[in-house]
Amino acid sequence: MKNYSVSIFPNESLLDLRLFQFGWEQCAPLHSFGPFVRNHYLFHYVISGRGYLDSVAEDEPAQRYNLEGGQGFLICPGQVNTYSADQTHPWKYVWLEFDGLRAGGYLSAAGLGPDQPIYQPQNLALAEEMRDIMLYIADHPTASALHLIGYLCLFLDALIQSSSTRQKTPGNKLQDFYIQEAVNFMELNYQRDLTVEEIASVCRLNRSYFSKLFRENKGCPPQEFLIRLRLSKAAEMMKTTSASIGDISVACGYPNQLHFSRAFRQRYGVSPREWRSQNKLYRIE
Repeated sequence: MKNYSVSIFPNESLLDLRLFQFGWEQCAPLHSFGPFVRNHYLFHYVISGRGYLDSVAEDEPAQRYNLEGGQGFLICPGQVNTYSADQTHPWKYVWLEFDGLRAGGYLSAAGLGPDQPIYQPQNLALAEEMRDIMLYIADHPTASALHLIGYLCLFLDALIQSSSTRQKTPGNKLQDFYIQEAVNFMELNYQRDLTVEEIASVCRLNRSYFSKLFRENKGCPPQEFLIRLRLSKAAEMMKTTSASIGDISVACGYPNQLHFSRAFRQRYGVSPREWRSQNKLYRIE
C-alpha cells in the first residue's frame, strides 16, 4: 500500500501580484462613474440589479454592455470607461482592483480583455463561489497583505475556472518553454538595454512569431512585459532601500531619469517620489 505522496509544484512565478483597492456597493438609481481611465485592472461582479458599461477598446468606437446579477465586467488599464446603475433596479456589486506582471495573462486565460470585458459564468454555482471570495476580501480590509494576496489568487483561479469564455490551456509544452525562457532572460537582464530581437534570438525564434506567441501566453506584448518588470523592480527598490530615484532609475534600465519618471507615472498614476512617500518601509534620514 502506498504510504507517501509527492507532487511537483508547477514552475509559476507570481511576480508583483498585488491589490490596490476593493469593496462593495449598493448603488443608488442612475449612480454612475466615469468617464475614467484606470492604471490597473478593475473587476466588478454584479450581485443583483442591473446597469450598463460603456467601454472603449483601442481604435474602436464605444460599445455599451447591459449587465445584470450574476455577470461581471473588467476594466483594463488605459481604457476609457463609464458605468451606471439602472434607474428602477440599480445594481449591487463587489469589486477588486489589482495588477501584476502575470495579471494580464490570468485574465486572458479567463477570456477577458479590452475587446471582451464581460464575464459570463458557465454556471451560477461557480459564479457564486467567486463572488464569495471577492466579498471575503472586501469584508477583511485589516487582514495581512499575504492573507489577502492568497485570496486574490483564489479569486483569479475561480474566475478562470468559472468563465464561459475560458481559454483552453495550450497543449504545446515547447511553446511554454520558449516563453519561460524569455521571461527568465528578461528578469536577469532588465537592467540593460534589451530589444525584442535579442530576446527572440535567445529563444531561437523569429521576432514576429515570438511576439505573437508571447502576447498569446502572457496577455501583453514583450515590450510591455519588460516595462512592467522594470517598474515593478523600481517600486520594490523605492519601498525597501534608501537609494536615490536617479540610481534606481539607472539600476532598472532607465539611464534617463525623465523617461523613467514619465513611465512610472503612466503606470502607477503618481510620480516616483510621491509613490515612495506613500509606500516606503524605512525612514530616509
